[in-house]
Amino acid sequence: MSEELGKSSYDCDICKESFLEESKLNQHKQIHAGEAPYHCDISGKSLSHRNTLTQHKRIHTGEKQYHCDICGKSFSDSSHLTRHKRVHTGEKPYHCDICGKSFSDAGSVTTHKRIHTGEKPYHCDICGKSFSDSSHLTPHKRVHTGEKPYHCDICGKSFTLGGSLTIHKHIHTGEKQYHCDICGKSFTYGSSATKHKRVHTGEKPYHCDICGKSFTLGSNLTIHKSIHTGEKPYHCDICGKSFPDGSSVTKHKRTHTGEKPYSCDICSKSFSQSCSLTVHKRIHTGEKPYHCDICGISFSHGSPLTRHKRVHTGEKPYHCDICGKSFSQSSCLTTHKSVHTEEKPYHCDICGISFSHNTTLTTHRRIHTGEKPYHCDICGKSFIGSSHLTKHTRIHTGEKPYHCDICGKSFSHSGGLTQHTRIHTGEKPYTCDICGKSFSQNGVLTKHKRIHTGEKPYH
Repeated sequence: MSEELGKSSYDCDICKESFLEESKLNQHKQIHAGEAPYHCDISGKSLSHRNTLTQHKRIHTGEKQYHCDICGKSFSDSSHLTRHKRVHTGEKPYHCDICGKSFSDAGSVTTHKRIHTGEKPYHCDICGKSFSDSSHLTPHKRVHTGEKPYHCDICGKSFTLGGSLTIHKHIHTGEKQYHCDICGKSFTYGSSATKHKRVHTGEKPYHCDICGKSFTLGSNLTIHKSIHTGEKPYHCDICGKSFPDGSSVTKHKRTHTGEKPYSCDICSKSFSQSCSLTVHKRIHTGEKPYHCDICGISFSHGSPLTRHKRVHTGEKPYHCDICGKSFSQSSCLTTHKSVHTEEKPYHCDICGISFSHNTTLTTHRRIHTGEKPYHCDICGKSFIGSSHLTKHTRIHTGEKPYHCDICGKSFSHSGGLTQHTRIHTGEKPYTCDICGKSFSQNGVLTKHKRIHTGEKPYH
């Protein structure tokens, strides 16, 4: 027996993919050589060998002559049927010689091994990004071309990935076959159920190898890494703004188009992002799946919980680069900076008063309109702002999360703690511009000024 007959596999010396037959290896090499002598007379596509052309034509004819005798599913190619049958048998004859993991087909082993080697042989000729699997490069290129070849036959919506179309169709059928075994919530896709469970477990399996920060989703880690690298390969073709990932461009473009494709089936309100719809629906359901493990208070989404925890930890990660003052929320820092710039770009079109922050203007306008969209579910009282409701709710719960680190006294809101601390420090930041006298509270200054003006507002 010759040495060739004794070989268990034939490896491509360019991409290292393995084949059980030498003839298959030779056919494969034509891909690297760029040889494609066989042409489809329907679509014009060129292919490297005859049997691939035969298989390709079945896309046009819809012919699926290979049938699974277990479940009846049909395939256009015999190799696809062979791989499929392993779903039923559980057979995984291909093994990684580095970690021992087993796979049902040879191609999966080849792709898997690149996790160990770091090899990414497939390159995008537009942006240069590299991939370990050719199947990842193909959908990536559609980010640049805008191609969406998968169409929903019910509503006509198009998608770049076949899997995205499959998920989308569940919207029409209402099918949600994946269930959370902790809270019972149902999902249309298994990966969504897996991600959801991390809300309960707190698991964050994706770690940044630069700063150590952890994330519940791989996509969030990818976006985060761009902070370190500065890489933003995806560009908006309307305004030119750059983004670290394709989905962020898609969401951003809705700023220009005004598109809001996600609608609430209860009140019909529309949103530009699916996550905004998910959070909104909790207003109707009352669901608050995010819990503080220190005091037990619950929230409808993750970001308020993150901000809330800083009340307990005292963390203030946002720093003013002018005066050095620190804040627990980025929005508070933005508002604070206007103290230095005196910039107030947001104007009320009813009374003309100006504000440094748009959210403050929104809340202010409700004074004129009488709108009070935030309701206490205990006593029914309504408020113009969510922060007002939060403070009010503490009357019922007795919660006092703000503690003086000098004497230990507790307060239901941060303003009360700030005023109290001045008793210890002696700080009096409010000064009368008439006589120069100083006060620890703005309200006391207002009352004092009436001595000079003679104003008597209460009759």
